[in-house]
Parts: sequence; structure tokens; C-alpha cells
Amino acid sequence: MRKRPRQPKPEMLGEILRKILKKKNIPSSGTDQRLLDLWRRSVGPQIAAQTFPDNMKRGTLIVRVSSPVWMHQLQFLKEEILARINELSENEGIKGLFFSIGEIPPPPPGTAGAPPPDPTLPPLKGRDRNMVRESLEAVQDAELREIMERVMTREIARRRQREKRKDI
Repeated sequence: MRKRPRQPKPEMLGEILRKILKKKNIPSSGTDQRLLDLWRRSVGPQIAAQTFPDNMKRGTLIVRVSSPVWMHQLQFLKEEILARINELSENEGIKGLFFSIGEIPPPPPGTAGAPPPDPTLPPLKGRDRNMVRESLEAVQDAELREIMERVMTREIARRRQREKRKDI
């Protein structure tokens, strides 16, 4: 008698939909934007870059974490994070945190934890801004282009500031 092929383990419908949307390059809006903003404000840019608040179940916030090392570290910070979340939220009523290892989606452009511009540095002149823009036209990756633009802008501003001090 021939054996039946083994059936794959059943998957949750949400996971199947997430895979299909990812394959078709369709952004999924599974996570509540308010929850995402609350999480980012609560933990800061460094932790937010390594985590993603997936969903809420019975008062427990389920958070995806990029690696076991981060998951271990967050276990130590769990009570502090929970207190901060409840302090910042009006009526979320989050009673617990559950961390699981998973894929972290890239942050939206412009929210990658970019430091605010240094107020002590002078703004760039038009010719400097044009030079930066022209230099970065060949860079295809938007995130890399944004990072390089910040670095170049900061370096040019520092050079201009040093030149100004020498003239005085």
C-alpha cells in the first residue's frame, strides 16, 4: 500500500496573506500606525530599528525582534519598556510584552533614526547643495542616498565653519 504524502503543517491565515502581499510588493497595513508610533516613542530609535510591534492580543503587545541577542536584552528591559508605553499612551492598557524573533520591515524613508541637524553648523549655500545633489544622482538606493546626503552636508558645513574661523 502506498503512503500518502505528508501534509504540511497548517499556517495561520495572516502569515499566508503577509507572504502573498510581500511577494507581490504590496505594502501591508497590518500594524496600527498609532501602535507603531507609540512603540517608537517608547523605546527610541536604536531599539525601534531592531524591533517591530506586530499586534495586540488580550492586552499583550507582540513584538518581532531581529535577533536572539536583542530578544535577550529586551527581556531585561521589559518592565521599563512596559511602564514607558503605558505612560505615553492614553488608553492602550498594555499589560504585557511578548517578544518573538522575526523579520523586521525597513523603516519608512526619513524615519531611520536620523539625528536632527546640528544647530551650531551654518546652513549650506546654494552651490554646496547643488554639488551634493549632483554627486548623489548616481546612487540608486534611496536609504543610502539619504545617509550620504546627511554625511556630506554635515562635512561641508563643518569645513565652511572652520574656514570662517580662520578668516576671523
